[in-house]
Amino acid sequence: MAITRPSGAPHRGPKPGVRKARNRLRHRPRRRQAWPMHGRLMAFALGAGLLAGLSPARAQTTDKMNVVFILADDLGWSDTTLFGTTRFYETPNIARLARRGMLFRRAYAANPLCSPTRASILTGLDPARLGFTTPGGHLPEERLEAALVARADASRKALTPRSVTRLSTNLVTLAEVLRQAGYVTGHFGKWHLGPEPYSPLQHGFDVDVPHWWGPGPAGSYVAPWKFPAKLHFTGQPGEHLEDRMAEEAIRFLRRHRDRPFFLNYWAFSVHAPFDAKPSLIEHYRAKADPADEQRCPVYGAMVHSLDEAVGRLLDTLDELDLSRRTIVVFFSDNGGNTYDRIDGLPPTSNRPLRGGKATLYEGGTRVPCAVVWPGRIRPGSVTDAPLSSVDFFPTLLDMLGLPAPAGVAFDGVSQTPALLGRGTPRDTVFSFFPHYTPATGNRPGVWVIRDDWKLIRFFCDGPHQEDRFELYHLSEDIGETRNLAAEEPERVRSLNRLIDDYLRRTGALIPRPNPAYNPSLADWSTSKDTELHRNRDSLRIRSTGRDPWLATDLKPPVQGPFEVELRLRSTARGAGQCFWSENGRPFSRQFSVTFEPRHDGQWHDYRITLPAGRATRLRLDPATAPGEIHLQQLLLRDAKGKVLREWNFTK
Repeated sequence: MAITRPSGAPHRGPKPGVRKARNRLRHRPRRRQAWPMHGRLMAFALGAGLLAGLSPARAQTTDKMNVVFILADDLGWSDTTLFGTTRFYETPNIARLARRGMLFRRAYAANPLCSPTRASILTGLDPARLGFTTPGGHLPEERLEAALVARADASRKALTPRSVTRLSTNLVTLAEVLRQAGYVTGHFGKWHLGPEPYSPLQHGFDVDVPHWWGPGPAGSYVAPWKFPAKLHFTGQPGEHLEDRMAEEAIRFLRRHRDRPFFLNYWAFSVHAPFDAKPSLIEHYRAKADPADEQRCPVYGAMVHSLDEAVGRLLDTLDELDLSRRTIVVFFSDNGGNTYDRIDGLPPTSNRPLRGGKATLYEGGTRVPCAVVWPGRIRPGSVTDAPLSSVDFFPTLLDMLGLPAPAGVAFDGVSQTPALLGRGTPRDTVFSFFPHYTPATGNRPGVWVIRDDWKLIRFFCDGPHQEDRFELYHLSEDIGETRNLAAEEPERVRSLNRLIDDYLRRTGALIPRPNPAYNPSLADWSTSKDTELHRNRDSLRIRSTGRDPWLATDLKPPVQGPFEVELRLRSTARGAGQCFWSENGRPFSRQFSVTFEPRHDGQWHDYRITLPAGRATRLRLDPATAPGEIHLQQLLLRDAKGKVLREWNFTK
């Protein structure tokens, strides 16, 4: 179902306690509402009946440039053919788009996760200023102000912020400014910045399809889908979601071909869940090279469907003779996902970049980006000018000849000089990600890039909870393999001063040392549902949810198979599970063994045989429900009974 905003409907104002920001709407008395429209999805209320209610300025045909913003989800820097880094994926339409304009080789998402980057695109403000630093737009808790946690697990060196979970309606968005300038505005696809009253309809969009606030497709890409019944968004069995979204966006283009429009096409692809068209899966299965890190057939098929959607949008612009007066942006909200598993394989690899989604390394934030500006950009041009996602709002206003909204001080800069080949608008880029991410091993931190040098500051991560630094010379070491911090102390100090100024300027909530930190637990990481505390005679594991676990690196690696011996007592519930990781890969069910703990509050001994190869990490999931678990000892023994590792928590 298409959800539309009635013309002239007043705005639903923000709730009390909204985080203060410079980007304010000072007087917004109007109230917007979701107006369900039944029938075929694109039965837009923006037809003749609604147009009659629009102001004359908005109903007139003009020569204004249109805007199409295509945002891929989780598409890595090496997931397209743009940079010559893949032999596996096929993206001819994304390449066609780039050939029409300018390709940015050094474009960065402001955050290595989706919601913060999306917020930065729409507001031109840094996630550090917004307090929106994790992807929580789907969570039930409505949090409009970030705050440091009061306590943390004893294995963690830092107290970190709790992120905002909604994009405040106090913030001026790109869609609102364009709508006020006479554009009809449509949002299609993923949102992830909050449900009503924080949906696209409350942030300047006339149309929102499918009006879904979740982190990805509901259930699957291939229908039947599982969107809430109230959305009336269903598909024929076998219909692919990205095909459907492209179809709906094309209907919007056809309907508004004679008016200036802003089409915000935020693709669901290639975020989880991982499924695709069977024919495309087989196509990529046939071409997969076992020696190539990019060899997952399902993910290849997902990238293919995204590319086809981009092609359909370009074809429609051409057919309607709109290409010559339409600005097109292609971007991704963060780097490629390397930590999940699809049939035992990581979805993708961001090589030659290090890391991926949810990390502070280049693979987490350097993303594909191309901009088409007909008649102004030389087709097929390429730039090394640094770009951040906070730049899109001021850049698009500059391209359209529109003034910045009153009272707004962007963190972004206009990239029009770079687009026109007249210089580099910024020499410095920042990214603030103050969170632990067990799936990727990320530590809370922030980075700055100036010229070719990148400094990462990991908060409280030193031996005595002081900040720790990594310095990389990207022009010579794009894979961030050689930390030069010890060799370049003056450069570290200079770049760190830039970080200090950035954190102060944005009002970032900086992690602080955790007073409960216990160095004896420093080698253990935990899930968000787990708190560790050292008692006199045991390690107390407090489970606050359904996914308690603790994990540690095995240095040096342990050659399996081996046996895990545990002595624990528990008042939680559910099965236990022991995971191992080989060669640094993320944990997956394929490399795990289950066991049945007795949750009776008494001490019990367990022996679990792991048929591991060369194990580099170990993870223990002692339960699947809230409760308290005490662990006295954990041993690893080889087949001959020799102790390979021992953790004794009775000492």
